[in-house]
Amino acid sequence: MVDRAGTPPRMFRLLRRMPFFRLLALAQIALLARQHLQRLDAGDRRRLRELVRRGRHMDRAERDELRRLLGKVEPRALAAASADAFSPVPLPRWLAGRRSGRAD
Repeated sequence: MVDRAGTPPRMFRLLRRMPFFRLLALAQIALLARQHLQRLDAGDRRRLRELVRRGRHMDRAERDELRRLLGKVEPRALAAASADAFSPVPLPRWLAGRRSGRAD
């Protein structure tokens, strides 16, 4: 992808300057997040997107709905899976949650 001046877009220039392992880590976290977001059905994902875009302008009921939707995503499990993916030692079972082992 090239812009009108013949230079790559800013995003690609930034990615080219990032160390390879940082890019790899970003990709792994993106895949983990996708895996957790797929626990929501299409309607819930759409509603989550709408709520997040509202940001600070949500009323109390919308904030409660956001908490409910994020509960389905299991953010603690996502954080543990992300930490476990990059930790040189396995996480303790109580912290890792339901994961029985590493996928190394």
